[in-house]
Amino acid sequence: MDFNDTPEEAAFRTTVRAWLEANATRRVEGEAGASILSMEGGDADMVARSKAWQKLKAAQGYAAISWPKEYGGMGGTPMQNVIYSQEEAQFDVSSDLFILGLGLAMPTLMVLGSPAQKERFIKPALYGEEIWCQLFSEPGAGSDLAGVRTRAEKDGDEWVVNGQKIWTTLGHIADWGILVARTDPNKPKHKGLSFFLLDMKTPGITVKQIKQISGASSFNEIFFENVRIPDANRVGNEGDGWKAALTVLMNERVVVGNMSAGHGVGEFLALARDTQLGDGPAIRNSAVREKIADWYIQSEGLKYIHYRTLTAISKGVTPGAENAIAKAVGAVYGQDLPHFAMELMDMGGIIRDPALSPQEAGFQEAWIMSPALRIGGGTDEILRNIIAEQVLGLPGDIRVDKDMPFNASPGNK
Repeated sequence: MDFNDTPEEAAFRTTVRAWLEANATRRVEGEAGASILSMEGGDADMVARSKAWQKLKAAQGYAAISWPKEYGGMGGTPMQNVIYSQEEAQFDVSSDLFILGLGLAMPTLMVLGSPAQKERFIKPALYGEEIWCQLFSEPGAGSDLAGVRTRAEKDGDEWVVNGQKIWTTLGHIADWGILVARTDPNKPKHKGLSFFLLDMKTPGITVKQIKQISGASSFNEIFFENVRIPDANRVGNEGDGWKAALTVLMNERVVVGNMSAGHGVGEFLALARDTQLGDGPAIRNSAVREKIADWYIQSEGLKYIHYRTLTAISKGVTPGAENAIAKAVGAVYGQDLPHFAMELMDMGGIIRDPALSPQEAGFQEAWIMSPALRIGGGTDEILRNIIAEQVLGLPGDIRVDKDMPFNASPGNK
């Protein structure tokens, strides 16, 4: 693997950096940017600033660098997209509000959507005019997505939807959502699903925000009571919802796998140098040093898995199961490290005031956020199954209801 920019990539990086310097403000070193996961109810100012930035990026061609030009992209390479993301991360701007639309919904429409759907939805999403959410998980169907019970029944040229979704990020401010619903309960669970585009302002939709332990309210539970969706908003054929859902999940795992819970081994080293234990600085304590060594090895492994993914996309090859490995390791690393850091602070570990806690309470915030990264995009158990089956070649789990009609399986009768 060659980790250096090619001459063409170096030139692109210089162009991007110059444009960012002219249009954005550099982030103060050590300060974290605002995230959709820390929004308390949908900060109106953050939404307005994000939309303005997204519109500016799209007009310049940087909002979807690797998208085909016919969809408003630059027709650039995946590596150019990576380069832009690396450079933008150094500036006080955010496009997090549009991750679900541009990272999940629009790539799915490009593959499976009708010409009319592509014409209607892709450009507004690209320019930040519409925010999207993902209506997949339910109280009884999260990791086993094919077990969704939300029903969509045909009524002329419309579908009538009844049911419930949960953990819907940005559902309270989203304009549109991608919805998986059961349209034929007489078929096996993977074959009786359909995929829809849902206007979140449709009558019959009730959105209730979930108060998170961090104080934020970016997740929601959504209830549908006789919600009507035009058949024109169905993506793909009736009953092909699982195919569309897999396309979304493939993109989601890449998006979530690239997220970080926050502070890492470098920040922990600084904390260990500044923290005094009974026998001197924590950095000299053998138990602390052992932890640092383990985390350093993990962080280096994660870095090189990421490089491996970049090498694959730079060659036009679809990355393999390494993203499952990276998330399975990285999510646990992102939880254990800040937890130990808080333990190292002793009673100070409970202080979340940025003005009082070391490193502006970054470890506390990372620890509170970290459980979400062990669930979103695939739980630990699901990822281990993927690794076992697709990497190690082990036999798959026994799925007794795989070919059974959904309404005949236990719990669904």
